[in-house]
Amino acid sequence: MKLSIVIPVFNEENNIIPLLEKLVPVVSKYDYEIIFVNDGSRDQTVNVIKTSAKNNKRIKLLSFNRNFGHQIALVAGYEIASGDAIVSMDADLQDPPSVIPEMIKKWENGAKIIYGKRQKRDVDSIFKKRTAEFFYRFINSLSDSNIPENVGDFRLIDREVVGFLTSLSEHAPFLRGLVAWSGFPEDFVYFERAKRNSGKTHYSVSKMLNFALDGITSFSIKPLRIATYMGFLTASFGFLGILYAIIGKFLLPIPWVTGWTGLFVGVMFIGGVQLITIGIIGEYISKIYIEVLNRPHYLVKERINI
Repeated sequence: MKLSIVIPVFNEENNIIPLLEKLVPVVSKYDYEIIFVNDGSRDQTVNVIKTSAKNNKRIKLLSFNRNFGHQIALVAGYEIASGDAIVSMDADLQDPPSVIPEMIKKWENGAKIIYGKRQKRDVDSIFKKRTAEFFYRFINSLSDSNIPENVGDFRLIDREVVGFLTSLSEHAPFLRGLVAWSGFPEDFVYFERAKRNSGKTHYSVSKMLNFALDGITSFSIKPLRIATYMGFLTASFGFLGILYAIIGKFLLPIPWVTGWTGLFVGVMFIGGVQLITIGIIGEYISKIYIEVLNRPHYLVKERINI
C-alpha cells in the first residue's frame, strides 16, 4: 500500500521541522508521500518546506497564490495524493503522528474512514470546548447525517472516499460533513489533544462562526423551514392581536388605553424575525451565487516534487 499524508499549512514556519521529526520515522516503514499545501503563508513556511523537500523527495509542496481556506487546501491535497490510504492532519502537532499506524490497522481491517477522536482536550479553553460541543449538537439536530463529535480533520480515508470527495464541485466544501455523509464504513482511534507546538491558532471567533454557518447551510434546509415557521408564528400573534383589539374596542366593557410600549415591542419583535429570516435566506442565496460563478477553487503558484 501507499500512504499519503496531506498537511495544509498557513504561517507554520516553526512547526514544520518538529512535525517532520516526529512524522517521518512513523511513516518511513511504508511507501509514503508527505504533501504540504501552502495556503498563502506570509512567513518562511515555504522556504522551510523547500529545504526539507531537497533532502527528501517524498516531501512535496503545492503552494497557492493566496489564502483560499483550510478546507480548499485539504481538497487540493486530496486531488494530488496518490496513496491507497490518505491521512489529513494539521501542522501544529496537536494531531499526533504516533496514532497513524493504528489508523492503518483499522483501515486494513475494512474501515474506509478512520477518525482521530479527541479523548481529552484539556489544552483547549472552556469557551472553545463548549462552543464546539454546542455546534456539533446543533448541526446534528438539523442535519440528516450525523457528524461525530470531538473530531476535526485528522482522519484516514480510503482511496474510494477520496475519489468521492474530489468528484464534488462545491466551492465551500464542509469536509467533516461530507465525509460523514458519504456513509462509508468508519472507525475511530482515540488520542489526547496536545498543546500547540508553536504559534497561535488561526481560527478566530469570526472564522469559527463562518465555518459553522458553512456547515449548517451545506447539510440542512431546516433553517429555511424554521424561518417559515417563525413567519407563521408571528403572523398568528398579529392575528390574535387584531382579534383582541376588535373585541376590546367594540364588545367588552374595558377601557381602551393607547400607548407606545406595546407598539414598540411588537414592531421590534416582528422586525427582528424578518431580519433573521432574510439573513437565513441570504446565506443560502450567497452559496448559490458562489456556485453559479464557478470560479476555480484555487490557483497554484508553485509545485515541488509533484
